[in-house]
Amino acid sequence: MEGFGPRVVFTLPIFDGIPITDTVVNTWIIMAILIGFSIIATRSFGKIPRGIQNATEALVDVLNKLTVQTMGEDKVFFAPYIGTLFLFLLLANLWGLIGFRQPTADINTTFGLAILTFVAIHGFGTKRKGVGGYLKGFLQPLPFMLPLNIIGELATPISLAFRLFGNMVGGFIIMALLYGGLTSLSGALGLSFFPVLQAGIPVVFHLYFDLFSGVLQTFIFVMLSMVFISMAMD
Repeated sequence: MEGFGPRVVFTLPIFDGIPITDTVVNTWIIMAILIGFSIIATRSFGKIPRGIQNATEALVDVLNKLTVQTMGEDKVFFAPYIGTLFLFLLLANLWGLIGFRQPTADINTTFGLAILTFVAIHGFGTKRKGVGGYLKGFLQPLPFMLPLNIIGELATPISLAFRLFGNMVGGFIIMALLYGGLTSLSGALGLSFFPVLQAGIPVVFHLYFDLFSGVLQTFIFVMLSMVFISMAMD
């Protein structure tokens, strides 16, 4: 793809060729990091925590408390999913800090995550209330609200996906334009051999678009997912 879209890195020579974009490659790397961390952090647990075990137990404790405080004590079993979602989104959103394209700057990634939440909302809502009881909720407060309630439910994954995607791809585009503008300015000033402008000025913008916005969007997506699932079950 041209412009600011994901670029094809290589093509798998099967089924007439399957294009693999930088989104997929970066997602694989993030998955490998999380899996590697999980293996290393949990392979030698002791009764008295030391070193990385302290950090691992603290992280798990924070995620468990966040899940309980937001969803309730009876829904603490969601903590593993919420924790995995949080860690993946955090790494994916901060991926731009090391010069790579964030996977969440691709609508396919954000829609995939939003669909997981959408399935959890209706799956666990139906499991908790039963099919009849859950479908009855679409007729509240009045039966003629059924079409609006259905539209509202279908809008949930769309809003989740586009909120995250819009913020991340917007920051990605702004940073790309900034680097392009500074490169042109350096050339006009005769500094193309020493990119001093590109080395210093973008740091402040990276702090906002990659660090602050990345952490904030991670928290918002996770919190909304917990709230929507909890509301469907209550």
